[in-house]
Amino acid sequence: MTSTPKKATKLKVDTKTDESAVLPEADTPTPESQRLTFASDKGASRATWIAAVLVLIIVGWLGSGFIFPSEGEDAPVAREAPKPIAVAIETSTAEVVTQYYQAEGQALPDRDTMMRAETSGDIAEVLVRKGQDVSAGDVIARFDPTSNEADANRAAEDLASAERELQNAQQLLERGVATTDRVVEARASLAAVQAQMTAVQQAADALTITAPFGGRIETLDLDEGEFVSAGTEVGRLVDITPLTIAIQVPQQSLTRLAVGQPATVRFITGEEKTGVVTFVGTSAAAETRTFLAEVEVDNEDGAIPAGISAEVIIPTGEVTAHFLSPSIVSLNTEGDLGVKTVNGDNVVEFYAIQVVKAQIDGIWVIGLPESVDIITVGQGFVNATETVAPSTGDAS
Repeated sequence: MTSTPKKATKLKVDTKTDESAVLPEADTPTPESQRLTFASDKGASRATWIAAVLVLIIVGWLGSGFIFPSEGEDAPVAREAPKPIAVAIETSTAEVVTQYYQAEGQALPDRDTMMRAETSGDIAEVLVRKGQDVSAGDVIARFDPTSNEADANRAAEDLASAERELQNAQQLLERGVATTDRVVEARASLAAVQAQMTAVQQAADALTITAPFGGRIETLDLDEGEFVSAGTEVGRLVDITPLTIAIQVPQQSLTRLAVGQPATVRFITGEEKTGVVTFVGTSAAAETRTFLAEVEVDNEDGAIPAGISAEVIIPTGEVTAHFLSPSIVSLNTEGDLGVKTVNGDNVVEFYAIQVVKAQIDGIWVIGLPESVDIITVGQGFVNATETVAPSTGDAS
């Protein structure tokens, strides 16, 4: 068998790529099949060298700090000590101030009573009107006396008869005609009639309704000709000279009050009167645990009515205290109310205080030394035992 010679294939190199491939040509005969070979591009290896150089530069720069450390790097940095906080202070000196107990109360009449009928009958006349001022013993009204007059006449006749009977029994006893028992019976009859006469006289007195004390007729429920039963309330009599101001005192303030203390009373109508404490209770109300106290105020002209509200101010003693603005008062970590001060070493101190008197423009407190430098500005930024830079006036 005769073999047919194969055509050799030429490879063409494409210089535009990184590695040129040799492509076979159809008309080039080769005794054997050729391998594909690739030629290296010298331009492509240049980028690899550039990248390697950059890596070496970066590694060298990072490691230079360990090989050649900067001067003074290991030396500690000196920090400046913090400066004391600037605060404003004001020197306060204790003063003697009067303490007061203040309470709201109500004006009550000195005497207030309901007038009642002591007998039954028709009203014959009414001599006063509602709102009229009366004196003790003045007649308010009278009952119709017709029935009482008849009872009085009958009792008078019975009395005369009983007296005659007793007289006759005694005469007969002296003559020896009558017995002692008859005399005793006559005397008993006379005593019964005398008791009847007394009852009739009392009933006659009850026909007149009089004022038990001086005051003003507050209510009057009587009309002429009206039938009134015994015990019926016919009117109310009120005495407002003087007035009594009733206040309720809490348990913790009871020891501050005593009978005889002076008091100032300001009524809601605008009047102001001086009075005196006349009563301090010794038994607390079960509902409120407060004690009743009363202040008596003169009201001779009756200008101040009963029942209105009043403010009572009672001086209870003197105490040495400091006058402060409420804005500088603060609380410590335990919740105590107090103020912050600065001592002679410019160190903050906290003093617990107690309010003894309050005014519109400030408060009076105890618990501080007689003279002390109080922080007025910046107290919220400092604590006790801290050193500060104090200055008088506003801190900048």
